[in-house]
Parts: sequence; structure tokens; C-alpha cells
Amino acid sequence: MGNGTPINMSWAGLMQILLVVVHLQQIICGSVRFSIPEEQGPGVLVGSLSEHFPPPYQLLTQKYLWMDKNTGDFYTTEEKMDREALFPEETKTEECIILHNAVVGPSGDLIQFAVIIEDINDNAPHFENSEIHLKMSEDVSVGTSFLLDDQALDRDAGYNSELSYQLEDSDGVFSLTVEDGPVIMLVVQTALDRETQDMYQMTLVATDRGTGSLSATATLIVTVTDVNDNCPSFSPDSPRSVSIPGDSPKNMLVAQVRATDPDSGLNAAIVYSLSPKVSEQAKNLLSLDSLTGSIRLTQDLQSDSSKELLLKVLASGHHCPPADTQVTVSVLPKANQELAIKIGFIVEHQNETMVLPENQPPTVLAVLELEGDSRFEGSSIAIEGEVPFTLSPQNGKYLLSTSKALDYEMKREHHTFVVVHAEGSVITHSRRAIRVLVADVNDNAPIFVQSHYKLEVEENNQPGMSLLKVLATDADSGYNGRVTYSLDKHTSSIFNIDPNTGQLSVSAILDRERQDAHTLTVFAQDSGSPPLESAATVSIQVLDQNDNAPVFITPHFIFFMPENVKLFAQVGRVKVTDLDEGANGNTELHVVSSSGPFVLDNTLGTLHTTTDLDRETHDRYELYLLASDHGHPVALTSTARVTIFVEDINDNQPKVILPSSNSSCQTVSQTAVTGTIVTKIFAIDADSGLNSEITYTVVMPDPVQNTSPFRVDLMSGNITVAQQLLQKDLGMHHLFIVVRDGGKPAPLYTTVWVNLLVNESVGPCHLDREPTWSGTADVVQTPQKTQICEAVDIRSAQLTLLVGLGMILVSTCWLVATVVLYLKQRRLHHKNRGHIEKNEIPLRLKDKYY
Repeated sequence: MGNGTPINMSWAGLMQILLVVVHLQQIICGSVRFSIPEEQGPGVLVGSLSEHFPPPYQLLTQKYLWMDKNTGDFYTTEEKMDREALFPEETKTEECIILHNAVVGPSGDLIQFAVIIEDINDNAPHFENSEIHLKMSEDVSVGTSFLLDDQALDRDAGYNSELSYQLEDSDGVFSLTVEDGPVIMLVVQTALDRETQDMYQMTLVATDRGTGSLSATATLIVTVTDVNDNCPSFSPDSPRSVSIPGDSPKNMLVAQVRATDPDSGLNAAIVYSLSPKVSEQAKNLLSLDSLTGSIRLTQDLQSDSSKELLLKVLASGHHCPPADTQVTVSVLPKANQELAIKIGFIVEHQNETMVLPENQPPTVLAVLELEGDSRFEGSSIAIEGEVPFTLSPQNGKYLLSTSKALDYEMKREHHTFVVVHAEGSVITHSRRAIRVLVADVNDNAPIFVQSHYKLEVEENNQPGMSLLKVLATDADSGYNGRVTYSLDKHTSSIFNIDPNTGQLSVSAILDRERQDAHTLTVFAQDSGSPPLESAATVSIQVLDQNDNAPVFITPHFIFFMPENVKLFAQVGRVKVTDLDEGANGNTELHVVSSSGPFVLDNTLGTLHTTTDLDRETHDRYELYLLASDHGHPVALTSTARVTIFVEDINDNQPKVILPSSNSSCQTVSQTAVTGTIVTKIFAIDADSGLNSEITYTVVMPDPVQNTSPFRVDLMSGNITVAQQLLQKDLGMHHLFIVVRDGGKPAPLYTTVWVNLLVNESVGPCHLDREPTWSGTADVVQTPQKTQICEAVDIRSAQLTLLVGLGMILVSTCWLVATVVLYLKQRRLHHKNRGHIEKNEIPLRLKDKYY
């Protein structure tokens, strides 16, 4: 028991050491970091643990990565890593890190390593509001800056989220400055005048600085507010003089002065008043309405004499000096008032005010008739001033008509004065005011600010993205001037327009490869009856993005190439297409994996040989091609497999395997029956197909062929006994065999001698010399007709010549020689019988040659 404490202490010490090692391991592993751009497809190599830890390797979490257990390389999976989705709360300056756990090494150590998800430019900027409204006074100084609070946002990080701004359609009136922050300031470049233009509509474009920059737009609307920079002035048609009868009633309208102020709202308010210099008589007799400028009688008149009242009328505006005009009111004697103008209205009228629709042709408005003292028989009625009205006498009366069509948009109300002229001792003037209101009709179609709008939009846009806002105005009033917008009925359903604002948007993703341009017809229609409309064209050019990888016309190209072709011969052509345009669709081909001597012409897409091809050495080749475009931000690629089969040509002659040599010999028993296979010719050909199909023929003339005891099978090469072997067949038979292939246009061949010894007994056969062929060279063309010729060696040929010359001598000495040889043979027979060599067989007859 006394020794237990040290043992426990040692175990505790080991545990502490183990914890320290694990802690150090985690610290070391914590420094292992890898990085990869977001949104990568499957199979992209991220990194390898082999540089830091020994094998084997096992990744514990495989949602975004998978690992090769032997090499430690780890790759992306089908699950893409979207930085903005994985880390929505991270700031743009912080790294987005995913920690992964793995078991490594033979001892199964648990380690942790970090993968940093790098940002790519996959998010376009966007404005929270499609319209930005700003108001500024028309008296703002040139160079004044206004802060734009509505800035664009970009979910990307770093350089991909840095935005630049541009202002379009400002016509030099405004400019844009961007300061650190960023702070966007709208700067006034020219003086503003609300009375000239009270609204400016521009486009604010935000573009990020990432590779393959993306942009967004918002409509900037600047409303110019009014300042009191204009003062009232009297209109040219404001009356300067007027005559009234001496018996005019109280509250009768004498005249109405008119002043205008180009400003708006309170700044355009006008107050009419009489000058302090107006006489008390005029003030007592006449009153002035401060708002309408109407001058009326304050009492009934009963005047028998003429008199004139001078009125100086003032028109005052806010912070403006008053404008003035003078109105002379002539009061005619009562005696002259016996003549009066009676009006019989023909057109619509209210409170003695006639209402006439615009654009009417010359129209009779009323019938005027003089009533009164019969002493003024020579009186007449006339219109005062130049007005679009005429008087025509008819049967003692006068027809008041329009002289031309009235235009509501030019003038909405006409004041005409009719004057009575009386002849005689006294000339009297009776003046009658006639008021005509012009009623608006729908005679103006809406007019677009631009007849043709042009817009460029990158494909793969966000659905629902705003494109632009069209604007049309209508000079009519009320419902006649109320404009609504619509698209042509043949327009694709992916485009929409707000009927009230004219905001055009696209609800689907645009694909340049399907359609690179869209032409829309936008209609602006008023609410009149019948409604009028006009049209404008919107041309949308869809810009290309690199969203299509190159495509081979087939994933597997197969070519056939004969062997022994010339160097750099063309094997075939591969074709690849890319639906993108420009650099995005400009493809380049590479051989990435090749097992053969081939080179690719990238311009023409053709494959060529670099060395001679030999089918017998290599009958097929496998290549892999990589097609890559030049798109940004990332080039897209695709691969294709190429198989090249080397076609055979007849470049190898048959090779005889059996018999092994021309001096080989085979013994055939005389007792062999017909059909017995005595031997076989076997040959091979390195070519293929017909070029390797071998036939065997024996060269002999027809007479000899018919008497030969042996037959050669054309296809198998088997040599069989063709007939019963007779006594005359004993001896050596030399068969000259031609071995051919089936090549075209000319077969290749080789020859071999088959030596057969027909003997009564079967034993070893030996040939002292190799037979030779001395026939003609046409054995290949017509071997069956080639003449048979004896096979002899060189020494035999020489002896044949000598024998021919000494035939007579031999004939003479034949008997003596025979006796001598017979005696000698008998003496040696018993002495050398046991010493005869095994390969020597006595021949009974002369050798036969075929």
C-alpha cells in the first residue's frame, strides 16, 4: 500500500501531459487555414492536409467538403457555399470562416482546420426605393450641394461592395460628387427657374467595383419649388375703357381687370385695389372686388348727361411693388339709353355666359337685336376689338358667330364687347359685354417626353427589377388629360408597366442566349371619350454574362486513321460552340490528357499526327480535350473524349511458324491411308482483317498436281494424303508452298519448303541441304500454273553439268563399277552395320519435287 501513491501520481502526470499534447495539437491545427471563393461547383480542390498531417484522413462533416482519405485532398460538394447566406450577420470587414473537424494520422488524432469563404461579386447593388424625391428652391445658388440619403446597398464585401455613382439624363443642370463615407451630394450646376421647368427626372446609377461589375438604377426626381421672384402685371386684354348707360342698375358689372403672376401658390396671389388718387365721386359710384378685379356699380344710375370716371387700379403681390392700369368709365346720358341690345342665346348658356366646345367650326352663338327709341333708326351693332367673333346682319337682327374654331388649350375664356352706333343728331354708344367659355374636348393625345427609349440590361437579372420610367403629358384637362400606360398586347408577359406611373419592370430573368434584344411598344392613353393614345418604343439590349460553358458537338469523338500516314496528317476535326458572345464566347482548345503522338490546331480545331502510326504497335489512342472560354469573372470549361482507331494496311507479310525451316523433314509411312493429315503448315500475320487472313497453296503444274500423292488445304494448311501411296511414291517429296494474306490491292506472301519422305518404315528424317526454287517470279499471281522445277543445291548443279558431258563415259564404265561396288559393299556390310547414323535412311527412289 505504501507504494500506491507514486503510481497514482505517475498516472495523473501522464494525463496532464496528454491534455497538454491535445491542447498543443489544437493550437497547431488552429493555424491550418485554407480559403476558397464562394459559389464554387462540385469537385473543386480546396486544399490538402497532407502538408500538415500524415495519412489516413477522415473528414467528420461533409456538407460542403469531402476528403480523399489517402491523399488528404478535400474538394467541394454539390452544396454550394454562399457567403452571404452562411454569414448574414457578419460585417463586411470580417472573415467568414467555417471550421471543420477531421481525424488524421495512424493514431486517429482529432484536428480542426479553418476554411475561409472568400467573397465573389455575385450580388448586384440595389436601391431600397426605385424613386428618390428631392425638393429645392428655384433661387438656390449654383454650386449648392444636397445630400442624397437613399444610397445603394451591396451584400458583397471588400472591393465587390465598393460602389461608384453616376448621374444620367441631367442635361448639365446637376452633377454628382461622392465623398468619403460614402456621402453622395447632388450639386446644382446651372440656375433654376421654376417658371421654365418645375421638375427634373434623372437616373442615378450605382456600380460596384468587382470583377464583372454589376449595377442598379433609381429614378431621381427633383422638384423645383417656387419663390416669389415674379410680380403681377396686367394682361393685354384687360379693359382700358368702358361705357355704361346712364340708367344702369346697381351691382351691374362695369368691367373686370385681369393681372397675372407667373409664380405659383401664395406667391401668385393678387390683390386688386383702387389708387388713393381715385376721386371720391368714382369711389362712391364704383366698387372694386379685391380678388376678382370686378368693377361694379354701387347704386342705380339716373344720369341725363355724359361723364367720365377715371379709375386707377392697382394689382399687388407678396413683396412686390403694385402694378397699375387705368380704366376710363364713360357714363352715357339716360336719353341715349332708349336703345338696348337684346340677346337671344342659341348655344348652351348659364347666367348669360355662353359655353361652346372647342374645335367647333364657325358656329352661330346668339341673335342680337336692338330695342329702344325709334328715333335711332340708323343704328347698328359692331364688335369691339379683334376677337374670334363676327356679327352679320340678317332681317334687322344680327347673328353673333365664331369666326374660327376656338382652342381650349390656347384660351379658355373670351370676353367680347358689342357696341351700338346710332346715327342722327346725337351719336350714342351702348356697350354690352358677352362672355364665352370654351369647353375642353379630348382633342390632344398624350405626348411622350421621348419617342424612343434605349436601355441596356445585363442578363440573369433579379426578377421584378425596375428598368425605366416613361413619361407622357396631355394638354387636355380633367379626364381628357389623365394619362394611363399600357404595353402592346403582343409584348412578352415578363414585362410589366405601372399604368399610373409608367414604371417599366421585368418579372423574369432575362437570357441573352435566348433573346438578346427586346423591343417594347408602350401606349399612353387619356381618359377622354373617345380616348386618344400615342406610342413610344423601348429598346432593351440584353448584355451578355459568362453563364454558358463551351459545348462540344459530341462528348466522345471517334476517328479512324490508317497507319503509316504522312507526318502531320489530319486525323479529324473537333467542333465546340459557346452560346455567349465576345470574350465570353471565345473558346480555346487544349489537349489535357493524351496517350498518343497528336497535336491540336487550336485555330481550326483539327488533330494532326506528330509521328508515324503503326497499328501493330498501337491500335488505338485516347485523348481528352479541354475547351475554355475567356469569360469573366471566371472562365468556364468543358471536356470531351477523343478515341482514334488506327486502321490496318497490309504492311506485314505472313510469317511461317511451322515448319521451322526449309530444311525440316517429315517421314510419312507408305501405309498411310487417304485423308491422313501427315503434317501442317502454320503461319501468322501481324495485320488484321482481310490483311491477316492466310491461304496456303502449293506451286506445281497441273499434270504434276493431279499425280501428287499429297494435298494442301487452302485455309487450314493441313497436308493430307490425297491418294493411296504406291511403290512409285516412295522417296523424298519437296512441296513448295506459297503462304499469302488477303490484303488489297496486292497480297503479301512468303514461301516455305515442306519436305516429306515416304518410306516403308517411320523414322527420323534428315535433309542435308535446303531446297531452292528456280521457277519464275509469278508465283503470287498464278501460282497454280507455275512450272515445277527440280530443287538442287549448288554442288548438284555443277555435277549435273559434268554428268551431262560424261554420260557416254559413265555408260561404258557402268558395268565395271557395279561389280566393284557390289563386292566392296559386301565386305563393309558386316563391319559398319552398327555404325549407321540414326538420321540416315536408305532411299529407294530419286527425290520428287513439287
